[in-house]
Amino acid sequence: MPSVFEPSSVREGADLLARAAAEGLGVSVERPGGDVVVSTRRLNRVLEHETGDLTCTVETGISLSSLNRRLARHGQMLALDPPGDPSIGACIAEDLSGPRRHRYGAVRDLLLGVTVVLGDGTIASSGGKVVKNVAGYDLGKLFCGSEGRLGLIARASFRLTPLPTETRTLVVGVRAPEVALAKMQAILRSQLVPSAVDLLWPGRLCVLFEGSARAVEAQLAAARALVGGVEGDPWADVMAFQAGARGRRSFRGLDGPMLVRAAEAFVDEDVARDWSPLAERVRATFDPAGVLV
Repeated sequence: MPSVFEPSSVREGADLLARAAAEGLGVSVERPGGDVVVSTRRLNRVLEHETGDLTCTVETGISLSSLNRRLARHGQMLALDPPGDPSIGACIAEDLSGPRRHRYGAVRDLLLGVTVVLGDGTIASSGGKVVKNVAGYDLGKLFCGSEGRLGLIARASFRLTPLPTETRTLVVGVRAPEVALAKMQAILRSQLVPSAVDLLWPGRLCVLFEGSARAVEAQLAAARALVGGVEGDPWADVMAFQAGARGRRSFRGLDGPMLVRAAEAFVDEDVARDWSPLAERVRATFDPAGVLV
């Protein structure tokens, strides 16, 4: 049985990885596979929250819901909304996002800086705590989607967003592929500013508007005039489909049940996610001894 360690500080995590490297042990982060499994459960603090700058710095074991509850007290949010309630570290390592990716981008677009622990125990920091920053290499983006194979992501700084006062959704029934894509393109090419445009196929085009009550009402009316539809709340179904999807691939057409978002399709089929030769070269540079598995 592998040993499970829950470091409570970056230094403890660094010491653990240094010992594992010295002893020739394999380490996996937040998943089975190594002789030692590292959990970030105890790395769960909000370290800084600059409300005026709309930024925060957190330890990556904190859950997304816990962080957003704290930010909501100040009328702010981290605009990541993947299904379930992952930790911040999981959001980065697994490149997780949800419907709001349409407007706010993926986790790499919100990430300002990171502190990581490499396979030999080296602590490295990149980026900073402010939106305009040119300090060092952008390790944060490199670690997005790294699946824990480049290092332990211990701390992260993010750009935040004001919490909207009004949230409403237009649901447009679509049955024919050409109609679905035409209505989706009509929304995307218009001057509307939705927070999400998800096509849950077959059946529904879901368009989320957020902001002040007056602005959302105007946007909703304009969208309804453009593509029809009625108000609804489809997001539980959207999240359930995304959570149950077995893979995701580039959008190639409506050839079966899928969730289409930002030129990407979540599908109920196995999709190979190969670790590319370039990614392997990067991994070998960061972890030449192969400690992280």
